[in-house]
Amino acid sequence: MAITVAHHRRSASGEPAHEASDLRAALQAAIGELKAIAAEADTDAAEMIEFQIAMLADDELSAPAFAAIDARVPADTAWRTALDHEIEGYQSAADEYFQARAADMLDLRDRVLAQLTGDTLSVAQTAGAILVADDLPPSRFLAIDWSAGGALVLTAGSPTSHVAMLARARGVPMVVGLGVPVAELRGHALLDAARGVLILDPGTASEQAFRQWRDVELALLAQVEQASTGPCASADGEAVALLLNVADPGELDTLDPARFDGIGLVRTEFLFHADGGLPDEDTQYRAYRRIAEWAAGKPVTIRTLDAGGDKPIPGITIDTEANPFLGVRGLRLSFARPDVFRIQLRALARAAMHGNVKVMLPMVTVPHDVDQARGLLEDEVAALAAAGVPARLPALGIMIEVPAAAIAADLFRADFFSIGSNDLLQYVAAAGRDAGELAALAEAALPAMLRLVDHVVRVARERGIEVSLCGDAAGDPQLIPQLLATGLRALSMAAPRAGRARVAIATTRIGA
Repeated sequence: MAITVAHHRRSASGEPAHEASDLRAALQAAIGELKAIAAEADTDAAEMIEFQIAMLADDELSAPAFAAIDARVPADTAWRTALDHEIEGYQSAADEYFQARAADMLDLRDRVLAQLTGDTLSVAQTAGAILVADDLPPSRFLAIDWSAGGALVLTAGSPTSHVAMLARARGVPMVVGLGVPVAELRGHALLDAARGVLILDPGTASEQAFRQWRDVELALLAQVEQASTGPCASADGEAVALLLNVADPGELDTLDPARFDGIGLVRTEFLFHADGGLPDEDTQYRAYRRIAEWAAGKPVTIRTLDAGGDKPIPGITIDTEANPFLGVRGLRLSFARPDVFRIQLRALARAAMHGNVKVMLPMVTVPHDVDQARGLLEDEVAALAAAGVPARLPALGIMIEVPAAAIAADLFRADFFSIGSNDLLQYVAAAGRDAGELAALAEAALPAMLRLVDHVVRVARERGIEVSLCGDAAGDPQLIPQLLATGLRALSMAAPRAGRARVAIATTRIGA
């Protein structure tokens, strides 16, 4: 699989007004491209694209280019120079979050330049081919038809980056952070993504070993398919709840509720990315009701809006934060926008009439967060009752993803806990999930995170409340035995990871 670019020479007009008009048109065309990609993507992927759209729409980004055009610099040169300066700033930033955004900025630079010059980028796909690149922004990944097969190798990047998350969700074999120049990765190769191994120019012995490994994998896949329904239990017969992560209600159309014990995480951000603006109460109510009715009485945990950090939403999130991951995000943002939060709470209380709906608060830090949110929820339920609108007070739980909440879990007046492994590991290790050079550090910090998980599980058991874990760790066959050893008995994950998770659970002897 290869990426090819057809280059065209652009003739500058020499007229600043004409050059500025060309750049404005190119910016709008690039935004249109990204919106089209986002419209076809699931909610998690669309959130990643929203960052790029917001950046292109920001006048501050293009201001230096327009200033250069006024000085009679051609539009393409002005844009390239301005964006190269921005990219250099992102790459040299001390904050890992900004370093990780450099790939997105490179993509924005090249998309607008392609509109100005008429360049075209295409991917020549061959069944079973491996695409190699330094890094790949989410928008480029999503533009590739992975249904034709193939795999991805990135010489940079991180296993917790956005593109890695997208690859896992779509079942695309991938190795990241190889640290080898792209030019050296050519010719015949074998990729063992499960073990993170790329073999160049394999000999007969390597090919035979690869085929044997592939046969084992195929047998495992058959085992996964056989175990796709029915009760989920460990090798020694202990029940484990297998829950589903949902980013968009459309995902449920092809899923059988019998495969899962409920929904452990509904990301509500999908409602807030529509072109029509912020969703009203009825729009949210209909979406939540649909999910609750699909579950047919099984528990459905719906997380309130978790915007901010790497999930900007125009008109809601704050664009000027120096460190968005440590800023006004999740529940903090909901408190800052009570008008938006109250509407969501009303819709959730109404949807609770149609199933076993539970409400989960993201980025909870101190006990007062829960008390404040519970007060708002109770107020809205009372207001609905006074107006004669059917509603009920759902269970109110918290996502434990901030170390302060994990350490002091016994102080929170929550009805249930759900451990968010992605952010918890990020904050425990003080290593951004998109910082490829810190991936080994984050992995080395796993034992520390597992100690916090163990503590939270013990607190939940002492208090007699439910506890689950969502995030990438829940669907990782390598980590599942360690998670079960902490006492966890409920794991929530994306649908494509459920089959292997079932097998990992079924082959783990908890009592051993």
